[in-house]
Amino acid sequence: MRTTRVLRRCAAATGAALLILAGAAGAAYADGDEKGDAPTEAGTSFRTATAIRPDQEATAEASTGDYLYWAFPVDTGQRATVHATVKLPEAAARHAASTWQVDVYDGLRRRQACRLGTPTKTAAQDTASVSLSCSLRTVRAWSEQWANDPLPGTYYLRLTVTDLKADDLGLPVSVRTKVTTTDAGGAQAVDGSLGEPLVPGAGSADKQRTAAATEPEDGWAGGWWSSRWLWTAGGGVLAALAGVGGYALTRGSGRPARVPQGL
Repeated sequence: MRTTRVLRRCAAATGAALLILAGAAGAAYADGDEKGDAPTEAGTSFRTATAIRPDQEATAEASTGDYLYWAFPVDTGQRATVHATVKLPEAAARHAASTWQVDVYDGLRRRQACRLGTPTKTAAQDTASVSLSCSLRTVRAWSEQWANDPLPGTYYLRLTVTDLKADDLGLPVSVRTKVTTTDAGGAQAVDGSLGEPLVPGAGSADKQRTAAATEPEDGWAGGWWSSRWLWTAGGGVLAALAGVGGYALTRGSGRPARVPQGL
């Protein structure tokens, strides 16, 4: 009888635990789905750029010849790479080849050079899709006013066709874009930092929404911390240990016993 009660209690506790876990998993799944909702449209100017997060794939339906804009955050010490794939219209509907291009601009709307990638590509008339990419330089915490170094803040991805026969204007296309970032580490760190990241101004409600949407989830980095501090501290500890070890090796065993105390 006692054993039966114990088994029943264990079964009840196990069932309750399973229900709790199932509820938590369902909530997490729903929350993940909510966070995973990716944009399905693109802006047509800097002011109306659609905000996306790193590693979030965005899609859009557009017409050939449109300028498409997305905005995304890049923080200090990060290297960003933008990816764009354009699914072209049916070959029978096109009349000639087309050339597509991605451009990346920083918060001051300065065009940034691509360190790696294929920012421009020509698609033949029978090509089904074209893929473009652009890897930016490492974002710096601070820069001289005359320099064109990439600085932390909101960046803009622009996709458009640069060479197209007039008869093909307006044909429907579908686009997929994605931004990936990697941490460059303390080797790329510099002294100094910006007072504020380069984000859209607060002059209008649209700009405020874009600035809020493109802010990293954990906030902008202060700009003073980097892994160089760890290397500096480690070097100081090693230097101290080397000094202690050198002293221990060179100090000798003290006064020999045969030498009189007065000498």
